[in-house]
Amino acid sequence: MKEYNDYSLLNHNTFGMDVCAKRYVEYDSERELQALIPTLKGDVLHMGGGSNLLFKGDFEGTVLHSAIKGVEVEEENEREVLVRAGAGVVWDDFVAWAVEHGYGGVENLSLIPGEVGASAVQNIGAYGVEAKDVIALVEAIALQSGQKRCFGTAECDYAYRQSIFKKEWKGKYAITYVTYRLQKEPVLKLEYGNIKAMLADKANVTIADVRQAIIDIRNAKLPDPKVQGNAGSFFMNPVVSREKFLAIQKDYPRMPYYEVEGGVKIPAGWMIEQCGWKGKSLGRAGVHDKQALVLVNLGGATSEEIITLCNTICCDVKERFGIDIHPEVNLI
Repeated sequence: MKEYNDYSLLNHNTFGMDVCAKRYVEYDSERELQALIPTLKGDVLHMGGGSNLLFKGDFEGTVLHSAIKGVEVEEENEREVLVRAGAGVVWDDFVAWAVEHGYGGVENLSLIPGEVGASAVQNIGAYGVEAKDVIALVEAIALQSGQKRCFGTAECDYAYRQSIFKKEWKGKYAITYVTYRLQKEPVLKLEYGNIKAMLADKANVTIADVRQAIIDIRNAKLPDPKVQGNAGSFFMNPVVSREKFLAIQKDYPRMPYYEVEGGVKIPAGWMIEQCGWKGKSLGRAGVHDKQALVLVNLGGATSEEIITLCNTICCDVKERFGIDIHPEVNLI
């Protein structure tokens, strides 16, 4: 276990906010976490790689971070395998492990920043796949009692970029392990983005091919947070009614869209680009010039500057399309 007071979080958040935590504790087992719980007083924030949050200032409480590692096969049969991973495993390392072993289901989620524990909280998703599609079991410790609980997928109340851990149980549990149900004979999902076009020349496409294509796509359009502070996709893609979609489509016949459960998903990045924000900035906060869904720290930006840019963009999208867009990033 590692514990620090007045600890800088500069290297623990991808937006590059130079803030401090009054107390920072990293644990590497469930037993260590349970021993910590009686010492927790005041505000508690459990964070992973810091890739989906924006600090508005110093955190006057305790920041917890899981260093629980390990990936192992729990069960398997001819068709599928259950793989249990520690919450502190880097997400893309887990995806790489799965692909190397020939287990399909997470290859479309390649290069998403963060850690395994966050995948179950955020229900991360990309290119037609969400974490909920492969999660079989979530293990967690209650931060009040220290008791361990296991949650089946249905109990997690998953929805688009949502889970019960972001709503009713927000701040009440620390996820320690996640078990994923992966396929030995993968069914490839190539319909989203330009994956199919990138793989058109390959005769027998494998999950390794899909992973590499997505890595290439993401590297081409998303900034490296080590070079330019960002939290990846800043906004969630809104889902609107079919009636609303058809009304907008009359004015924008080439508008991209995806049919989903409950309506039609319209890419927020496309709407932001239509509003003229791609590559533009307010002060030291800007919109990435290759992907309008991404807000970037142009150097020394404050959280207030990033939030002002966010709010301005939301207002412009609302005025032009009549659609509310909301941050995917958590404001702390």
